[in-house]
Amino acid sequence: MKDIAVRQVTMSSGFRPWLIAGYDEARAALADQRFGKDSHRVAELLDQHSLHGSDSLFGQFLSHHMLNTDPPEHGRLRKLVNKAFTPRTVARLRPRIEEICDELLDAMAGRSYVDLMAAFAVPLPVKVICELLGVPHEDRALFGSWSNTLVSALPREVVNEASTRMSDYLRGLVKAKEDSPGDDILSALVHAREAGDQLTVDELVSMAFLLLAAGHETTMNLIGNGVLALLTHPDQLAVLRADPTAVPGAIEEFLRYDGPVNQATLRFTREPVEIGGVSIPEGEFVMINIDSANHDAGQFPEAEVLDIGRETGGHLAFGHGIHYCLGAPLARLEGQIAFTKLLERYERIDLALPVEQLEWRFSVVMRGLERLPVRLGPQSS
Repeated sequence: MKDIAVRQVTMSSGFRPWLIAGYDEARAALADQRFGKDSHRVAELLDQHSLHGSDSLFGQFLSHHMLNTDPPEHGRLRKLVNKAFTPRTVARLRPRIEEICDELLDAMAGRSYVDLMAAFAVPLPVKVICELLGVPHEDRALFGSWSNTLVSALPREVVNEASTRMSDYLRGLVKAKEDSPGDDILSALVHAREAGDQLTVDELVSMAFLLLAAGHETTMNLIGNGVLALLTHPDQLAVLRADPTAVPGAIEEFLRYDGPVNQATLRFTREPVEIGGVSIPEGEFVMINIDSANHDAGQFPEAEVLDIGRETGGHLAFGHGIHYCLGAPLARLEGQIAFTKLLERYERIDLALPVEQLEWRFSVVMRGLERLPVRLGPQSS
């Protein structure tokens, strides 16, 4: 892989970013602040490349969050968010996540055939993140639809319509939390203070979107891709059934083997950068291929083999450096509970379609299934 670790590629749109694919190079690039992420500069460069910079990856109203900022602004935002999104906040969600899993599995009872994405993998993280943000129950279905649109490779006008609707909704929700705060993370974000500083309304709206989209999409794909990996590797499924304590390690291997994120979000060179023996000029776009890096045999021997007992330390599924995913502990917790309860509930789960007939979502950033039809065997007593 090292001979193609860094190279310029041409996409069907004519876009010519630099692709970083090797593990060492990807890990270095994720932590290298010479690769910028500032959304305003990205828009300018997109215009220079005749690629419609006025439309961000998530539409034009939801881009001012930690993932799209550079130091020192990034540090300011992260410090404020860390005051609300604490390990204690995540840990106290465990009982509710377990209840939601049980409710979803109960709803599947008596059915021999289900789309596991629609019945389990999608609603679980939507319900969890909406409770975390304090979104009213009656509005939660909207969020799944908006989130799916915003991370899919759809026409700009479709993305911007969803962006506008979500932005308007979140502004109303932020106002409601200002007037009547609850026991939820959005209320905590609204009222977070650090040395007299606080998040603006625009920052709160963008941050709520980031938590929603990242929290929903990542966990949804972790569950779907992970279940598929087990169903296509029955030997590993048998190992996991025999030893449920292996679930946390299995989650890490699912993240490495077929993780929820294909590509890191877009970066640009703030100055000329040499990486992997290749010189990338200033002002060029860079895409870091997470999937390829996690399959670099130089880092993970027999990388194409699913092995839930392997040492997966250092995988890049949640990124690396200052932009390391804030929600990683929550995604891991949801994944561990979901797989434990699913395998406890059903003695047998089989694919209902040949693997080659499964459809993957059309997205540059995310890696996830449209549907996962399965046949369910008897429920455990």
